[in-house]
Amino acid sequence: MTMVSMMPPQVRIRRQTASGRIALALFVLAVIGLAAMPWWAKTGTIRMVLELCCYVAVAQMWNMLAGYAGLVSVGQQAFMGASGYALFVLAQTFGVNPFLAVFLSLLVPLVLAVPCYLLLHRLDGPYFAIGTWVVAEVFRLVASNLPLVNAGAGMSLSVMKDYSAFQRNIAMSLFCALLVLVSIGGSYWFLRSRFGLALIAMRDNPVAAASQGVNVRRLRFMIYVAAAVGCGLVGAVYFMAQLRINPPSAFDPMWSNIAIFIVMVGGIASIEGVLIGTLIYFIADRWFGEYGASYFVVLGVMTVLVALYARTGIWGMIAARWDAPWFPIRRHLVLERDKP
Repeated sequence: MTMVSMMPPQVRIRRQTASGRIALALFVLAVIGLAAMPWWAKTGTIRMVLELCCYVAVAQMWNMLAGYAGLVSVGQQAFMGASGYALFVLAQTFGVNPFLAVFLSLLVPLVLAVPCYLLLHRLDGPYFAIGTWVVAEVFRLVASNLPLVNAGAGMSLSVMKDYSAFQRNIAMSLFCALLVLVSIGGSYWFLRSRFGLALIAMRDNPVAAASQGVNVRRLRFMIYVAAAVGCGLVGAVYFMAQLRINPPSAFDPMWSNIAIFIVMVGGIASIEGVLIGTLIYFIADRWFGEYGASYFVVLGVMTVLVALYARTGIWGMIAARWDAPWFPIRRHLVLERDKP
């Protein structure tokens, strides 16, 4: 008995929590509910939910960039517009099935993100942010003068008339589920992987992470390209639902403003914060959007106040009081002694 009691305790790693299991079950049910919307929701509701899912996805892509990789971008609309235009060209000009064209259009932001990052990665801080905005404006100017995309007149997706309203609702519902699954589920899976550990270490201290063997440059490149493709998926789905695209709407900087507001208010570097911030913005937009400029001023002031006095956002304040993460990514060491 004495020898057994003196044996060193065994250690196991606990990665999941009770709140995380509940949230995971709710997440799965939510994805299933989104995919099944044609059988329980009207067309107007589906379009509204699609817009909400686009906000979630764009905000989470920006959250991965700024909250973890330290890359503050105000030009992610460049990849949304590029992918949206690629969808219209493939479907309207070359006759590709529009639902298939959504996925083929992702090759455009994937290819464009590489030279863009090679051009911008030497910049730091506000210079990087300004550089991303300049790139987005260049994309807008190119689209405004490119005959292939009908220049500044824009394009319409008239091929969608070949599909019934129910078929379009099914497609939009499946894309809603895909957006949430890729942005939230994919980010959660990535953050729980060994790359996620490296990303969190890089977020806390890039120099220290590099000294421990983390390839900071490669990881930032991976996040930048992944965020570009994610935003491209949002752009393709959103403009397919809108049935029309033109340069001002395709490369609208308001998308970056929305993402920044959602992440800053909800809580940067947290998936939970993105969900909370999206709900706040979506409800505020529905209730107060008719007030125009005054409404945007209020949102801007709210973002500044949160940045000054509550830098961890609403979720940060909740997490400081209750340790019940919805998407736990931390690893806890649990000591277990052998039973005699």
